[in-house]
Amino acid sequence: MIKHVKSIVVLALLALAATSVWADEYADTVNLFKNAGESGTFFAKSRGYAVFPTIGKAGVGVGGAYGKGRVYDQGKYIGDTSVAQVSFGLQLGGQAYSEIIFFEDERALKEFTSGNFEFGAEASAVAITAAAGAKANTTGSSAGASGGKKDAKTVGAYYKGLATFTVAKGGLMYEASVGGQKFTYTPRK
Repeated sequence: MIKHVKSIVVLALLALAATSVWADEYADTVNLFKNAGESGTFFAKSRGYAVFPTIGKAGVGVGGAYGKGRVYDQGKYIGDTSVAQVSFGLQLGGQAYSEIIFFEDERALKEFTSGNFEFGAEASAVAITAAAGAKANTTGSSAGASGGKKDAKTVGAYYKGLATFTVAKGGLMYEASVGGQKFTYTPRK
């Protein structure tokens, strides 16, 4: 069954990539978060960040998500990362979203880049845009919302050295969360 979920996510990502025209998807995504309310303030007060231009997520009972990203330390690109997630329970649909994870200090950055890192069930993200199904809180945080990406308002704080924000790109899904995401990291060569 997990193979089928991976296939659905891959197909969703391919369809999204075929319709997207980006000169530099990483720079565009970073600029989006820099101009999106409170998430923009985290660039000045964090050690670094991991940015994922597109994470595709789909599910019917069993769900899966996957995306590729880059890790930056004080603005310098230091390596590549990927995220995978398998979830079970009441969920239906598919969506694509961008995600950024800020590292409060060197300890948080080292923990993320140590190899395999995983968000536990208590992890939460702040959704930046207002859209059906775009709320991505799992526990504890609240999210502000707005009508568009450029005028987004957000409310966020570090939790265990990390702060996570998402921007919905498209799709509709009954369930959206970051708890249970597993990350891999490969240093830049």
